[in-house]
Amino acid sequence: MSDDHTHVQDFFTARAADWDSRFPDDGPAFAAAVGELGLREGARVLDAGCGTGRALPPLRAAVGPSGVVLGADLTPAMLEAAVRAGRDADGRLLLADVAALPLRSESLDAVFAAGLVAHLPHPAANLRELARVVRPGGTLALFHPIGRAALAARQGRRITPDDLRAEPNLRPLLAGSGWRMTSYVDEDDRFLALAVRES
Repeated sequence: MSDDHTHVQDFFTARAADWDSRFPDDGPAFAAAVGELGLREGARVLDAGCGTGRALPPLRAAVGPSGVVLGADLTPAMLEAAVRAGRDADGRLLLADVAALPLRSESLDAVFAAGLVAHLPHPAANLRELARVVRPGGTLALFHPIGRAALAARQGRRITPDDLRAEPNLRPLLAGSGWRMTSYVDEDDRFLALAVRES
């Protein structure tokens, strides 16, 4: 992907209005993935590339009223859809590029990122930026509500050995970006890689 974000914005702008209705059954998968982050009451968490904000309600439930929930996305239409769905009540929405977050270093306890990795123009640098805003020992969840093979089949393509999300590729990518992978699941009904921010 090029540095030009126009392609990503065009892709998601065209799909924002009916995004949630296209994937109406993903809620439990999002909630289960958020549960695996191990968030505590009062924690500060970012949903990076939040889209329509489907992770914001379970993130808010996990951190409680004293926690901080932020949702950042590059596409205004997706954030507008999140507001229409009322998910701005669960977190503060930011129109922001995850490659240059308007957040202080080490200001968060965790980052949740659903479907984000495939859209990053510079994965190593972009994952380093996510590491920058998370305290040492904080966590990262790279999630998708279906696994790589199921997603490829849905899109009419095959997964290849150079797939960024394949464990042999993702583990060293994370390690070189300030993260240590702690678990990796790639099943038909979910993809979830968890990592801890190295000190």
